[in-house]
Amino acid sequence: MTTTTVIPPQPTAPDARTPLIGVLALQGDVREHLAALAAADAVARPVRRPEELAEVDALVIPGGESTTISKLAVLFGLMAPLRARVRAGMPVYGTCAGLIMLADRILDPRSGQETIGGIDMVVRRNAFGRQNESFEAAVEVAGVTGSPVEGVFIRAPWVESVGPGVEVLATHAGHVVAVRQGRALATSFHPELTGDHRVHALFVAMVRAAVAS
Repeated sequence: MTTTTVIPPQPTAPDARTPLIGVLALQGDVREHLAALAAADAVARPVRRPEELAEVDALVIPGGESTTISKLAVLFGLMAPLRARVRAGMPVYGTCAGLIMLADRILDPRSGQETIGGIDMVVRRNAFGRQNESFEAAVEVAGVTGSPVEGVFIRAPWVESVGPGVEVLATHAGHVVAVRQGRALATSFHPELTGDHRVHALFVAMVRAAVAS
């Protein structure tokens, strides 16, 4: 009698070229960024510990409260590894509070507030106003094709000034609201809240290029 060996279906492994992108999950809109990255064809996972940071190709720093994120990053032992990875060229994208965390300098820091750094810029916290002054506006973002991006500004910072190596990608009402320096990207607004994943797709393309090189 002939027997047939049945091979059970094997789990599908992610494409080796698909970047693994972490979302700093200490505080803020983590779930929305995970969903936006997945929609932009990246594998995404939350990062809370140094060993999780070591496993990812890139990182998103979400919106939230920059002082709280700063303090929790120190508490969880993440601040030093974050600075080291960014200095070493890890692609990183910060939205709102994440933009503040990526600034080399804050114009009006809270007492004890630290940043990761990585972008040669000076930022002003809550520059567009408090929570009840939040708004949405169409923003033309360099590198994003098609119609303008719908920017959601919630207690949003703006960029006061940039160094010579920083590319300004977008402005609103005369203020810089999106920048890029090398493998670091930052926006004052929250594209993860709109269902438009083009800014995340831009970042994923940056990560793919970094991984390929």
